[in-house]
Amino acid sequence: MKSTHRPKMAETLLAWYDRHRRSLPWRAKAGETADPYHVWLSEIMLQQTTVPAVKPYYETFLRRWPAVRELAEAPLNDILAAWAGLGYYARARNLHKCAQLVTERHGGRFPGDVDALRELPGIGRYTAAAIAAIAFDRPATIVDGNVERVISRLHRIQTPLPKAKEEIWALAEKLTPAQRPGDYAQAIMDLGATICTPQKPACSLCPWQSACAAFKAGDQETYPRKAPKAERPQRHGAAFWILNEKGEVALRRRPPSGLLGGMLEVPGTEWGDKPLGKAAALRKAPISADWRWSEGIVRHVFTHFALELRVASAVVRGRPLKGAEWVPITQLGAVALPSVMQKVAKLALASAVQKRAAQ
Repeated sequence: MKSTHRPKMAETLLAWYDRHRRSLPWRAKAGETADPYHVWLSEIMLQQTTVPAVKPYYETFLRRWPAVRELAEAPLNDILAAWAGLGYYARARNLHKCAQLVTERHGGRFPGDVDALRELPGIGRYTAAAIAAIAFDRPATIVDGNVERVISRLHRIQTPLPKAKEEIWALAEKLTPAQRPGDYAQAIMDLGATICTPQKPACSLCPWQSACAAFKAGDQETYPRKAPKAERPQRHGAAFWILNEKGEVALRRRPPSGLLGGMLEVPGTEWGDKPLGKAAALRKAPISADWRWSEGIVRHVFTHFALELRVASAVVRGRPLKGAEWVPITQLGAVALPSVMQKVAKLALASAVQKRAAQ
């Protein structure tokens, strides 16, 4: 692609964006200046998550913590509870750390420089560029999954992802304009999200159709090329649903770092590579009780492995499990319970209902 075409392509895309831009809760209206806090919050939430899933979480966070200082002052457990169900909980912990550093080091104002932004927790190459471009109108290049797809098709890049990432970044940088870089960043993401979609892209509506090498070759849906995925390992374990006569459930808090760090969980065994027999699982139960196994298995998929959990339930007197947080069963929806543990609770409660119905 000749360099003389680059300004023209940016102008073409911006003209399309001015007519077809998406209306998103965190996006400033045409002619308005974007709030860096809104941009940062949305970008962290959107990492590995879809726009429809993020919208209610974003609106909840903004109602509870309308400015970065208020988020910095909030207890981490409150943030984790509000985040529950959105997944990838390290993002929530980094969100809190970042808010505190922005407040302490920058007086509650996000820096507009990419390098300064990358020094903050949870802000990597893409997020720093997105904040700099959208909130501060700096000519920073953003490359997310949508942009990877657009650039891969535009240039018909044969190198499979993830190896192609640096090549894609370099080509994307050549297209990024000095004028209206924030609008351009949002425009190219919108192009990938609404026109240059993974399946059945609407090429007839694309402002870059005439420059797209994959469209000319008729093989646009085969891009970006992707390396074969490694098989996801399977792990197994058991969870122990402990309910007392007051209607309280025993939960424990996971260590602050690592998978689901700082989140509440139903007590359970370690997650191993081999299925755990019921007798072996009960030997690892946190207390002695009259355990009853639920019908069915909880299945959950994490980024790097799949998990299967059997669920055993017991009713106890008092609070025999030391160190547990006893939560009224009616308030489970208000605590930071990750999705996999929500599934455990659902199975345990359904089994209890079935048991009562059979009596």
